[in-house]
Amino acid sequence: MNVVPRITITDHLCMERTPEPAGLVLFGASGDLVRRKLLPALGALAGDRRLLPAQFFLLGYGRTPLDDAAFAQTVAEICPGPGGQALAGRCFYQAGGYDDAAGYAALAGRLAELEARFGTGGNRLFYLALPPEVYAPVCEQLAAGGLVTPGRAPWRRVVIEKPFGHDLPTADELEQRLSRVLRPEQLYRIDHYLGKDTVQNILMLRFANRVFGPVWNRDHIDHVQITVAEEAGVGHRAGYFEAAGALRDMCQNHLLQLLALVAMGEPPRFDAAALEAEKTRLLGTLRPWTPERIAADLVRGQYAAGPAGPGYRGEPGVRADSGTETYLAARLFLDDWRWAGVPFYLRTGKRLARRVSEIALTLKPVPHSIFASLRPEDLAPNVLVMRVQPDEGLELTVQAKRPGPKLCMSTMDLDVSYRQAFQADPPDAYQRLLLDALLGDQALFLSGDLVRRSWQFWQPVLDAWAAAGSGGNCPLHPYPAGSWGPAAAAQLPVVDGRRWRLGA
Repeated sequence: MNVVPRITITDHLCMERTPEPAGLVLFGASGDLVRRKLLPALGALAGDRRLLPAQFFLLGYGRTPLDDAAFAQTVAEICPGPGGQALAGRCFYQAGGYDDAAGYAALAGRLAELEARFGTGGNRLFYLALPPEVYAPVCEQLAAGGLVTPGRAPWRRVVIEKPFGHDLPTADELEQRLSRVLRPEQLYRIDHYLGKDTVQNILMLRFANRVFGPVWNRDHIDHVQITVAEEAGVGHRAGYFEAAGALRDMCQNHLLQLLALVAMGEPPRFDAAALEAEKTRLLGTLRPWTPERIAADLVRGQYAAGPAGPGYRGEPGVRADSGTETYLAARLFLDDWRWAGVPFYLRTGKRLARRVSEIALTLKPVPHSIFASLRPEDLAPNVLVMRVQPDEGLELTVQAKRPGPKLCMSTMDLDVSYRQAFQADPPDAYQRLLLDALLGDQALFLSGDLVRRSWQFWQPVLDAWAAAGSGGNCPLHPYPAGSWGPAAAAQLPVVDGRRWRLGA
């Protein structure tokens, strides 16, 4: 049974702000990320949501030779309607290299000219839509050219995309280089999952409602499942994915961040410092990996030819003998008072049965059944599901009496679709994150300490894989494209007397 609620939206609880005047510099302005995500997000902020300041300009910077008119035309094509109209006359382009001091000198001159013209007061946001290996060199050039001098007024900020390193040593090296030229309040590390409305709603659900607090612990929660499944294969990202794999691409960042939001204690307030402290503390309680745990609690796989298409090794740009994992499932434990003994099952993969991202908390059975013919274990458990994508919403499974005989009982799903309830599609994550970077709000960004804690947790697994190759206690299990993953992964919760909520 689906129940569509009637929701009253109270506008006075909407706490949106418009940023101060500023200029936004997009490095890699002719690249794929800018065209697919950043320009549409800016268009939405400028048009439909009207959240960009009146004193604002956009300056593209890249190696591709373009002029102002060509870049402005690109923006207009990608952002039609109100967004393109609001950005018209505010889009410019500066060609230059990423390791060329002369290019940064020209950029500085162009910024001075545009800041005077648009009255932005020198506030600058630099967005590096670039390969990760050039993050440090670009930031060092920006610092050498005096483009990111620290201070409250005017402010200078830099946004970088994941991955933040390839492993713990490279993450440490990147952090050391960036920290020499940027202060912590200037650096914004994006994990785009944190910008999704449904991910942010985890905090609202937990801490703005009293109903869930008393049961959000080991006394009532039996286990937690976090699934991020993709139907698609690697597509045009084979070059990146071959070097990354599912662990680096999804588990080290997205899945651990979802786990942290679900399991962390209540922060004293909703701001960057409080959220970071609680998430960092929580990740510090993850039970460390040992060789025995890697063998028992971790399954990695790679998709082979199946109903959904060719195998990973048959994709363009992938080595014929590739040992890269496209699937990972893990059983994790948090050694703290709230969650001791509660298993967290995580899984992610490409070429799976369907695209879905969700967090499911299964509650323990009732301690005693008053219904003589039914034992507590006969009653289906309550399950709270937070759907992140594609059908964003909430679902709560409860037991209810069916019309009919006295003890006619069945499971009922209380299902809330955000799209139906609010009569609107959730905004793209990049809208939220771009706006927060302009506002100077780091609550939905990652700190260096949080990134390092994540790498520290996964590094023993990377080391074990490197030592064992595809054998030993780290086999690479094939699974048919279009399935729910390897058979070995299906057994991961079964040995505990549980099963995956979706699929095998």
